[in-house]
Amino acid sequence: MAWTTLIGVDELAAHLDDCVVVDCRHDLADPAYGPAAWAAGHLPGAFFLHQDSDLAGAKTGRNGRHPLPDREALRRRLEELGLRDGVQLVTYDDAGAMFAVRLWWLARWLGHAEAAVLDGGLPAWSAAGRPLSREPGRAHRRPGTLTLRAPRVAQVDAAAVLAGLGDAHRLVVDARAPERYRGEVEPLDPVAGHIPGAVNRPFQDNLRPDGRFKPAAELHREFAALLDGHDPASLVHHCGSGVSACHNLLAMELAGLPGGALYPGSWSEWCADPARPVATGARP
Repeated sequence: MAWTTLIGVDELAAHLDDCVVVDCRHDLADPAYGPAAWAAGHLPGAFFLHQDSDLAGAKTGRNGRHPLPDREALRRRLEELGLRDGVQLVTYDDAGAMFAVRLWWLARWLGHAEAAVLDGGLPAWSAAGRPLSREPGRAHRRPGTLTLRAPRVAQVDAAAVLAGLGDAHRLVVDARAPERYRGEVEPLDPVAGHIPGAVNRPFQDNLRPDGRFKPAAELHREFAALLDGHDPASLVHHCGSGVSACHNLLAMELAGLPGGALYPGSWSEWCADPARPVATGARP
């Protein structure tokens, strides 16, 4: 059996030895948090990959805070962890999947279908009484190769987003907190505001109070209202740096509304060019 969106705690516990598990915990304000948290205790056999290096490419100052990594470099890194064709990848964090979704999307970007996020993350694992470990990550035992294949996801660049402004058939969805979307605060980037015409869907709206994703039917109703007649494939998802936007993409996949594209550079890339337009306040 392969999981391609979410995997539950009990399902993972039953198949732990058959999976490559990756800890994606991160703190945008403290890059040392993730490695320290992993060292203090992680799911048995889990590896750690860092959002700022393993899961991102080199920054130029104009390509966002988390530009996409080189596909071949990421393929090699995951292969080093034991990920092979047909082997299940499971990602998790402790922040409602805010960071784990990045590796889920990246694996699909490499063409790897068997990638899933642990629903509820480390808090759900611990709440179920499952053990943590301080031992090093454990590679999957099956030898083989992780093959680069055609991406299973779509992406667009800043030029495409700019060209689509004002197109009634396109819809930009911003996954950031409402106050950042409105431009009232901006703790991470030099310019506050949002891409003109974008609608706001904070990624936290995809979650239940316990940190697990809402049921598929509920997500479908909410996203259908957000779409307001748009084709799901016409959506462009972004956030601050192309990480939490993947949360909305996963939620739409769960809702049976797949096909949207990620703008990887997101707001941190968009606002780096003063020639690009900026909007503030709520959408009319």
